[in-house]
Amino acid sequence: MEQRIGSSSQPLEGAGFDPAFIPGLTSPVSGETESVPEKAEVTAEEVVEEPAEEAAEEPTEEEASDGPVFEAADRRARIVADHRGVRLSLDDQSCEFRWDEIGAIETETPRFGKRYTITVHTPDRRWYPIEIEAKSRSNFEEWDGQIDAVLDAYFEDETPQTAEEASDETP
Repeated sequence: MEQRIGSSSQPLEGAGFDPAFIPGLTSPVSGETESVPEKAEVTAEEVVEEPAEEAAEEPTEEEASDGPVFEAADRRARIVADHRGVRLSLDDQSCEFRWDEIGAIETETPRFGKRYTITVHTPDRRWYPIEIEAKSRSNFEEWDGQIDAVLDAYFEDETPQTAEEASDETP
């Protein structure tokens, strides 16, 4: 009769067990060492293919939308908000949110220092902060104006339509 040594249960995944796990930004690390390289190769191929497809589609989308664009970056972090949504990047990690996936966007300027914080809140009560180090504190006012213009153009348009539809349904 064969008996296995050790536990037969699979390791748990998530932020409670892996402090590096961030939903939406990183994939959970599996306990199996053999299947990880295969998954990494597939992911690497997908990542290589996706930017090429986006780059091919991007010029036509930009031509179709002449709306405002917010972009801020430093040596590690980058945020872009335009007609497609909000894209956050930190080092080699990135995530993208469409406008219908965003519950709120919060900006924070520090009293001292030069780190401008933007936090994307999702309807399922998750939030994704990113800090951009500005060259000078005068960039904060410029960035606030640009992000407000983007939010007014793309994010706020959906809210009044929903409110009007709700008022039309209840006479």
